[in-house]
Amino acid sequence: MPDNSGPIAVLCSGGDSCGMNACVRSVVRTALFHGVEIYGVERGYAGLINGAIERLSARSVSGIINRGGTVIRSARSADFVERGGRVRAAEQLAGHGIASLVVLGGDGSFHGAHFLALEHPSLRVVGVPCTIDNDINGTDLTIGYDTAVNVAMSAIDKIRDTASSHDRLFVVEVMGRHAGHIALEVAVASGAEEVFLPETTEDLDAIAARLSEGRRNGKTSSIVVVAEGETQGNAHDIAAFLQNTTGFEVRVSILGYIQRGGIPTATDRVVASRMGAAAVEVILDGQSGVYVGIENDRITTHPFPFAWEAKKAVDPDRVRVLRMLAI
Repeated sequence: MPDNSGPIAVLCSGGDSCGMNACVRSVVRTALFHGVEIYGVERGYAGLINGAIERLSARSVSGIINRGGTVIRSARSADFVERGGRVRAAEQLAGHGIASLVVLGGDGSFHGAHFLALEHPSLRVVGVPCTIDNDINGTDLTIGYDTAVNVAMSAIDKIRDTASSHDRLFVVEVMGRHAGHIALEVAVASGAEEVFLPETTEDLDAIAARLSEGRRNGKTSSIVVVAEGETQGNAHDIAAFLQNTTGFEVRVSILGYIQRGGIPTATDRVVASRMGAAAVEVILDGQSGVYVGIENDRITTHPFPFAWEAKKAVDPDRVRVLRMLAI
């Protein structure tokens, strides 16, 4: 690579996502491949401020590619939101002779990385999008999204067995406080009848009518997927409305944090490995204040603000296909 400007550190920030370990492994081994010292920061920005920094070797990341969570831990830090916290973080890095930082996280983590890079231009800061929500612009996939979808799909497949046995309608809530990507993807993948997304406003009466029509056409059960950030009510509110309107026996299942855990899928492992390697090589190429992504199967980079300047839209064609197939 053209430039080796000193040791690199890696940290995980914000919510965990499956594939973070695979990405940490990739960052560590890519740095070592290029002859660069590599350090791990425990517990994200909070650990960085407190100096929880340890040098890593290739063996430090052995056997973690298939593990969920993150072996270097993650955390949220109120102190890092303040400039003083970022100053202390930069001092800790300088004290260890570290010249560059790779940040694994989502939107909030990227905000912190952006300001750290702006305020400390001698420090190279590069991000890797790790969030199950898949809500980062400039990348087709974020690390953890594919596993979260597959975990939710597997759970809904099991719920469908019970729904069919008892002629019930199940309202299943999945994660996605501000983005409906998980809800829409898993709804299509699991053959759900309806989906509620934070990005859209649905005609509740029309949905109830479609569900009733399906029952008249011989359906014995139905699945409605709801993103947790749905603005028309939570899963329990929607279930109560559908039960009162259709007369169906309705049950609610909240999948919750199981979507963040588990064994990473092949897709998440490969995406994490590619992005982690790219992050190190972007640093060695002299770049800072950017994050890596994969678009049309090619590695790309964007300045941090691109991640939040525009909301990453859900695909309306998936909604159309879902409803077309739910007859």
